[in-house]
Amino acid sequence: MNITLRQLQIFEAVALHLSYTRAAKVLYLTQPAVSMQIKQLEAELALSLFERIGKTLFLTEVGTELLHYARQISQQLIELHDVMDEFRGSEKGHLTIAVVTTANSFALKLLGEFYKRFSATKISLDITNRASLIKRLSGNNVDMVIMGQPPEGLDVDATPFLTNPLVVIAPKDHPLSTTKKIPLSILQQQTFIMREQGSGTRIVMEQYFGQRGYSINSVMEMSSNEAINRAVEAGLGLGIVSRHTLEMELALDQLAILDVDDFPIMRHWYLVHRKGKRFTALASAFKKLVTEDASQILSKQCTYTTPKMVVATE
Repeated sequence: MNITLRQLQIFEAVALHLSYTRAAKVLYLTQPAVSMQIKQLEAELALSLFERIGKTLFLTEVGTELLHYARQISQQLIELHDVMDEFRGSEKGHLTIAVVTTANSFALKLLGEFYKRFSATKISLDITNRASLIKRLSGNNVDMVIMGQPPEGLDVDATPFLTNPLVVIAPKDHPLSTTKKIPLSILQQQTFIMREQGSGTRIVMEQYFGQRGYSINSVMEMSSNEAINRAVEAGLGLGIVSRHTLEMELALDQLAILDVDDFPIMRHWYLVHRKGKRFTALASAFKKLVTEDASQILSKQCTYTTPKMVVATE
């Protein structure tokens, strides 16, 4: 096959936007130029990459498969660029980091410290849910991920670097807020605000109660711990969240952490990446900072310079 990198770049842009016009605008090309490159790519493959139904453009099965490889090639080119920068003795480089929403607050502090040490670094940060993190790891289009529970069935290296206590929270005026050593049997009578199915916190909660012969009554699901905190504060139920998500609420005396038997549930935060991933010196420096210095950095109450980041949230 005689496929050019330019064709793959154009194809990836069209696949992302599902529009020749928007892809052309992003790439600073004309729409006919984009269309011609896609036609040449399809001719080379002898397969269709897109189909149009009405006014909407869709990827074909072949297009979806090609997109997987195109993204891997793009990531390899980024790594190549960073390696060449190293050979030239430059501290410039690019890191692509993804963080589960629960770890957002302390992850930004770690990135701030890293930027303080390597100010020429460009960081792309994706703050998203567990399912999206696993998808990004699977596609090998992220350098490292910070998450609470490493995925099973995926060939990854996972290094624990920080304890992650899960606690039960309630409104400040809840009847249980002054009770000591609350048994799980009492909690079973309460309603809870839960994370969505598939989240690390939800998985651990259900396993923890199930192993002890209890179940949790859920009144509603939320897609973030911040939303759970707000719902609990409004009196809609109790919540089980990471202690790291409560810094502001505890400082403002908005929520209470209940004294429950066998709590907190002690977990860990992990730095995760694909096994065998080629690290630049910059990526290795970031891994070293997180896995060796995180506790010390987070114990400081410092304000850091804001890094140059492209932040995406889901």
